[in-house]
Amino acid sequence: MSLQVENLTVYYQTLRGDVHALESTTFGIADGEIMGLAGESGCGKSTLGNSLILLKPPMRFVGGRAELDNEELPIWDMEKMNNFRFKKISTIPQYAMNAMNPIRKIGKMVSELLKSRKVDFKSTLPELKRRLDLVELSHDVLNMYPIELSGGMKQRMVMVLSTLMNPSLLIADEITSALDVSTQKAVAEMLVEFRDREFVKSMIVITHDISILYQIADSIMIMYAGKLAEKASTEVIINSPRHPYTKLLISSLPDIGVKYSQKKLTGIPGKPPLLLDPPTGCRFRERCPVAFEKCLNEPSFIEIEKDHFVACWKEFEKNA
Repeated sequence: MSLQVENLTVYYQTLRGDVHALESTTFGIADGEIMGLAGESGCGKSTLGNSLILLKPPMRFVGGRAELDNEELPIWDMEKMNNFRFKKISTIPQYAMNAMNPIRKIGKMVSELLKSRKVDFKSTLPELKRRLDLVELSHDVLNMYPIELSGGMKQRMVMVLSTLMNPSLLIADEITSALDVSTQKAVAEMLVEFRDREFVKSMIVITHDISILYQIADSIMIMYAGKLAEKASTEVIINSPRHPYTKLLISSLPDIGVKYSQKKLTGIPGKPPLLLDPPTGCRFRERCPVAFEKCLNEPSFIEIEKDHFVACWKEFEKNA
């Protein structure tokens, strides 16, 4: 098992109180696995990704633990996590196209990054150039400023930077959201190639676009209002989801070749709860079409079939 997370709980500190952004999160990612992480805005996807690599105020570590390759990640300690960042765990951040220093040439940035991790730039340069070739970037970009690159070129450059030290886990947060469709496909395919070439061992790909995950992910985990709803293989999530929220999420996606007159798109009624004061029990119950009295109690996130985890009382009763 590459990554194992147990009961991870992270809040945001505000003047109005704590936002319960991530609660009692438990899951695992196997070696070589690309796991997609999906859900509505504000469900805790980016909070989960950030908490594993850069947990800083106003985020507050409440409890839980995370292990990577059987070594505990000290995610509650910013300074201790420096020993793991880039080397063991790395990230392609949201808005990655703005992640590079605009007043530094790219080669200089790479040199400074490697120096901060006590790695020699000159000895790494041949591998850096090989990876630039792989993502179809000219070696000349090392003498350019970020502003001289297009959006797609910046995205690919950040991918090279984030994986240059062959981390065990890569967290890619919404890396295709600002790209055109053809560039989205190219970037998604590069993620898979980076895994296949063993530049990284496993990945968490955070996105709103489930169609991207269908193309590249081995498994998909669905979140809702700071809680895990369902995790299974990509094929199962797309074709045989069990959680009511996952079913509604998948059914809201348009079918290729189907006209609106034949099948109208349906959304999910209602809104997610405010996490300053989250409701008791299942957080989806007020929007759930099959909610019943037992949903006033919080369901556990348990395995109902091999590698298929769900947090839903209705599903527990079916499998009882």
